[in-house]
Amino acid sequence: MGSRGREIVTLQLGHYSNFVGTHWWNLQDASLSYDSELGEIDSDVAFREGQTMCGQLTYTPRLIAMDLKGSLQTLRQEGCLYSTDADRSAITWEGDITMHQESPSSKNPFLQDLDKLETGALLAPDDIDGTNQAHCSAGATGGDTVNRQLERMAQCYALEGSVRFNHDGEAHRLEAFGQGETVLQGSVLEDLEDRLHFFGFQVLCDLTNGFSGLGSKLTEMLQDSYSGKGILTWGMAPVTHPNSTPMQDLYHVINAALGMVGMANHSSFFCPLTLRGGLGRRPGRPVAFPHLTYDPSLWYHSSSVLALALDSLTAPCRLRQNNTPMRQMADLLTGSGRKVVAAYGALPLPMTQGATLPDALSHCADALPWKPLSTCPEGGGGQCYAQLLTLRGLEDQRLVSRAARGSRPPSALHGLHSGEDVLASYMASFYPTGTLAMHLLSSPSKLTPPYPQIFSPDVDAQGCLLSRYLPPGCKYTPPYPPGLHLAV
Repeated sequence: MGSRGREIVTLQLGHYSNFVGTHWWNLQDASLSYDSELGEIDSDVAFREGQTMCGQLTYTPRLIAMDLKGSLQTLRQEGCLYSTDADRSAITWEGDITMHQESPSSKNPFLQDLDKLETGALLAPDDIDGTNQAHCSAGATGGDTVNRQLERMAQCYALEGSVRFNHDGEAHRLEAFGQGETVLQGSVLEDLEDRLHFFGFQVLCDLTNGFSGLGSKLTEMLQDSYSGKGILTWGMAPVTHPNSTPMQDLYHVINAALGMVGMANHSSFFCPLTLRGGLGRRPGRPVAFPHLTYDPSLWYHSSSVLALALDSLTAPCRLRQNNTPMRQMADLLTGSGRKVVAAYGALPLPMTQGATLPDALSHCADALPWKPLSTCPEGGGGQCYAQLLTLRGLEDQRLVSRAARGSRPPSALHGLHSGEDVLASYMASFYPTGTLAMHLLSSPSKLTPPYPQIFSPDVDAQGCLLSRYLPPGCKYTPPYPPGLHLAV
């Protein structure tokens, strides 16, 4: 494969991390390129090409997903990736047999529609459009929203405490940091092929429950076994925890503090990702985006926003050309032993139809357009060691001004001749001394069902903002945005 030596292994630890990871993998699947010569993103970095035991060609995510018993309901608990069509019903025991069989978990409408498509049934347009609705609440499994292809690919590892700790119910919950440190059984990397030829690890780990302890232990194991590889760790925290008690809220704060210290010590860098207003017991209001209408109480919604941001945050490591190695990415953002970094994002970047990047940024001269994704204050204070900026979804002709030659540019940004110069000049006005690295990708993030419809009516199919003044009597119904330009 062309990406030999640049493969990335993803580890998802915990229920909310699997929500985020599910959306992230669906975004990768929507952009999956089977032509090794096309596309800015190299799909072989995240996917492994291979064949099933039946000879079927597949692209398998390089994924290890961990969760408690009863959570990954639509995935095979034993870790088998594909069905072999083998008859396992043969019984050789001659004595009496008592069979206890558990009913399979009910599938959401999206997976039911995929079952119909596999049998050759035709779906009405309303059936397909209806899959955008939020059919997953905070108590539902993150695996339910993954598409059928990824459902067959994800590999689950049983934890030693999977019998003692359950996802459902009031008792036997993995709630404390110390519990998570003790449940890891052996090495979770025994099945990794070509161990010496991959790029590194990206770890998505729940921050507010016992999985923070498991993540701290696991990143320590990775650091000991693969000290030369990059380990980028993202601590995930939902906005709300359903039916949480004051004692559990205290656990959440302690777990977050201990997990942040532990995972930061053993990672190349650690970045908390959450839409909460803070990680304390009395957080502020959830992060509000001007052109998103997501419901903060729905894990299905909040995880989709974080996954969209994570898709662009990790894009530099997956580029086909001029990619940024994970170690180099971490070295850029960390200095003097400070391994905790913060993420910000503009979802989408506020650009009207037909506007250019200088047009959009000149309207944001007083304040940066992106919002905090790590419970940090709004950006622009001038105190920043280094930044890595990714801009997606803008073609080359929209990166610079289209003003006629000889005419006076309306701003200094309009007089620059490359997108890199425009962004560098704009960022220097807020952070004059910080180091800046940037990646400009013309390919947008492709959004397909079951990604939720969380965009306001003033966002069109290309991710541009519509005019605030439509003709009288004109009603605009937003389509599902197939591509979105954004900056993180």
